[in-house]
Amino acid sequence: MGIWLVFPMLTAIVLILYSKISWKEIGIKPNFKGNLRWYLISVLIFPAVTVTILVIGNAFKWIDMSELNLRTFTGVFFSTILIGFIKNIFEETVWRGFLTSQLVKLNLTDWKIYLLVGSVWGIWHVPYYMMFLPETDMQVVLPVSRIIFTVVAILTMICWSIMFIELYRITNSIWPCVLLHTVEDSLINPLVISGFISISSGKEIVISPICGVITSLLYLSVGLAIKASRRRQTKVQSTVC
Repeated sequence: MGIWLVFPMLTAIVLILYSKISWKEIGIKPNFKGNLRWYLISVLIFPAVTVTILVIGNAFKWIDMSELNLRTFTGVFFSTILIGFIKNIFEETVWRGFLTSQLVKLNLTDWKIYLLVGSVWGIWHVPYYMMFLPETDMQVVLPVSRIIFTVVAILTMICWSIMFIELYRITNSIWPCVLLHTVEDSLINPLVISGFISISSGKEIVISPICGVITSLLYLSVGLAIKASRRRQTKVQSTVC
C-alpha cells in the first residue's frame, strides 16, 4: 500500500527532473499573500457541507445522530490530522500540482481538465477499493459489490475534483488542496465508518456524507463557485494590466 501511495509522486519527480517542467509550475510555494481567505475556505468546505447534509438527513429521518458524541469525535478528528496531512502531500503534488498544471498548459477546456484529472485520480484508487479497503468499512459506507462501490467512488471524485482543481488554480499552490483533502479524510470517513452516525438502509447513495448524490452535487456547486471567482479574478487582473 505504501508503494501504491508514493509511486505516482516518484513518477512525477522523475518526469520533472528529465523534462523542461519547472517546480514553480507545480505550486510548491504556499502563496499566502492574497490567498488567506482561500486557505480558510479550504478548511471550512467539508465541515460546512457535512453539517448541511446532517441537517437534511436528520430532517428526513435518513440519518441517525444519536451516537454522535462531539467530544469523542473531535478527538478522533485531530488524532488523524497529521498522518492525513503527510499522506495528502503525496496526492496533491501529483494530481493537482503536476497533472493539473500540465493539462492547463495544453489549453484544454475546464471541463476536460476536470474529467481527466478526476478520472485519473479516481482510477488510481482502484487498488484501494478493490483490495486494501476492509469489506466491513466498505459495507458501512455503501452496501454494494466492490465493483459498484469503485464506480461510485470514481464518479464522486470527478465531482470533487472541480473544487480541488479550482482551489489550486486560483491560488497557484497545492497547499489549500492538501488542507482540503486532510479535513475530508479526518472528518467524513470517521464520521461514517466509525459509527458516529448511521444512515437508513437504501439511503446511503442519496445522503451519505461520503458518496451521496446530494453531497456530491453540493461539492460540485462549491467547485463551480470557486471557478466563477477565479474567472472574475482573472478578468480584473487582465483589466488592470
